[in-house]
Amino acid sequence: MRMEEQHAPELSLETNSAEDAGSLEESSDSLSQLEDCSPPSDMSSALWSVSKLFSSVLDDEDSDTEGAADPAEEETLDVSFQSKYIHVFPLYQDYCLQMVKEGLDRMNKGFVSRLISAQYVQGLQSRLSLPCPSETASPQLNSAEPTPSSPPPQPIRVTPCTLWQNLDEVKASGLLNSLTNREIRLQETTFELIGSEASYLRSLGVAVNHFYASKALKQTLSRMEHHILFSNIRRVMAASEKFLMDLEIRLGENILISQVGDIVLSHCPQFHSLYVPYVTNMMYQEALVNQLLQQNRDFLYSIKKLESDPVCQRQSLKSFLVLPFQRITRIRLILESILKLTEPDRDSILNLEKAIEAIHEIVTDCDKGVRKMKQIEELVCLEMLLDFGKVKAVPLVVSGRFLVHQGPVRQLIVEAAYSPRVSFISIYLHLFNNLLIISTKRDQKFTVVEYAEFPTHVHLEHLKTEVLGLPPDSFLLRLSQSQTGQPTAMILVTHTRSDKEAWVEALSSKQ
Repeated sequence: MRMEEQHAPELSLETNSAEDAGSLEESSDSLSQLEDCSPPSDMSSALWSVSKLFSSVLDDEDSDTEGAADPAEEETLDVSFQSKYIHVFPLYQDYCLQMVKEGLDRMNKGFVSRLISAQYVQGLQSRLSLPCPSETASPQLNSAEPTPSSPPPQPIRVTPCTLWQNLDEVKASGLLNSLTNREIRLQETTFELIGSEASYLRSLGVAVNHFYASKALKQTLSRMEHHILFSNIRRVMAASEKFLMDLEIRLGENILISQVGDIVLSHCPQFHSLYVPYVTNMMYQEALVNQLLQQNRDFLYSIKKLESDPVCQRQSLKSFLVLPFQRITRIRLILESILKLTEPDRDSILNLEKAIEAIHEIVTDCDKGVRKMKQIEELVCLEMLLDFGKVKAVPLVVSGRFLVHQGPVRQLIVEAAYSPRVSFISIYLHLFNNLLIISTKRDQKFTVVEYAEFPTHVHLEHLKTEVLGLPPDSFLLRLSQSQTGQPTAMILVTHTRSDKEAWVEALSSKQ
């Protein structure tokens, strides 16, 4: 019995058109909406397609919530609310940096505290503010047109946040003489939620009024690029303004803040509807920024000019775009600190715990959203590489589907002849949570030869390889019902033992 290695004959591999690409809702025409917009040359077609689909959802949300905006009104985006209690506060980037410094100082007064020296903080701030070399323009872009010169590095001047005990109303009340240290710490931590929100709103104001509203920047971008770049940040800013207003109303009612958990809890539904799509969009946002910095000379010049404005305080566009993600995670940390300082018998405990759980749910859903979009991007990319040929096509990009495992295997073929001969055909498996696709691969393209519903019609059986004289890394794959409607069985051989173990585990799972 002779064993030979052979490849399947070369087949015509054509990428499916956008009309055949499937959709998030199991339709075959959603991606056809993308045909009128070509992706940037270095931004993958899959990433661009998914970002357009996702952005269309944001468009619908914006139109449902805001209606048709008057162009003149869009340019008037200034934050109207002015804090009654906090008159001097830093940009949120500096606030975050200050929190890192204070945390390290508390950890260790020796080596760790030396790390946070002025020189170190200045270097850290520079890294936060300036793009890394890979994010800057290519040499040919740099030589094409000079960008505005950046001012020389300046020492960091982190404006200290206002303390609760320094408020005029607190000093006049005499409360500091009657409160314990723990109670003062509780008030300071609670007031940090207010002060940090004011800082956050200030930075959002720069992001919206300085970058988003810039006519010069808009002229360097398509409408879709501008939308992907800024997402729903205007609505995020409006939500922050309402949140800060409610917090300060509570402070105005009684300078001794009784609770804030109920306020946070009341705003969580809106936070969820805004932060989850914003954070989910960040992967496309970052890819687009990097792409534009490298290939769009006008964008690069405009961004450098905007970033050099004193209102930015040497902070980069990227540092403003990441603010919502930083803020939603910081709110939870502040609430947890408040909870630790609150006496267990206080009435505010219940709302505080509910608020922490609600914020945690938002953060979790943000993470799920990012993972889901990555999975969809993977499906879109793969669908562009699949050719069903004479096999009935099946939509790949459907709601809830994701790739579980993939890789090459060999199918053992026994050729009937006077002297039976065993040979191998190289095939490729794509296992999804609800579908198995078997194909042949050539030049990064896949020609589909079979597929079946998983796990309903896909079954794995172990073989007594020694008794049967088979390679040790063999197993039997049965398709009780495939796309042809007939049962199919094949002996598959992996390249290594670890590959076999991975496939056995994946194919044995019940998704």
